[in-house]
Amino acid sequence: MIRRVLHPTDFSRASGAAFARALAEARANRAALLLVHVLAPVIPMAGEGYVSPTVYEQMDAAGRAWAQKQMNRLLARARGARVRARGVLTSGVAHEQIVRAARRQRAGVIVMGTHGRTGVARFFLGSVAARVTATAPCPVLTVRGR
Repeated sequence: MIRRVLHPTDFSRASGAAFARALAEARANRAALLLVHVLAPVIPMAGEGYVSPTVYEQMDAAGRAWAQKQMNRLLARARGARVRARGVLTSGVAHEQIVRAARRQRAGVIVMGTHGRTGVARFFLGSVAARVTATAPCPVLTVRGR
């Protein structure tokens, strides 16, 4: 029996399909749902100009506020479906933070979306889902986005 379902989300369309599956898994197993979003470090593109620490902090705060708003929206949907859920915002390299969260929270399964990229796009952008699958401490269910 699964006690915790971990769902990493980037709030994309691909993550939406995986969220629905994670919600179904949590309901079927009467498990808690843990939503994880990994914030990428802010890298200002200012050309040759200087970006002050204040502007950098404002950019970071705006990104964090947007992510929290999206997370609250998903948490409300989960609670509406009568699933115990909580959300975590973290920063760093996506696949490392997802695996770390799975270990810390003792996740029974990770349900995550995949964009289904192949060829050159996958070569340059990589696959977070593939890296998580290779290093996760529990089973990983990947759901292809529609």
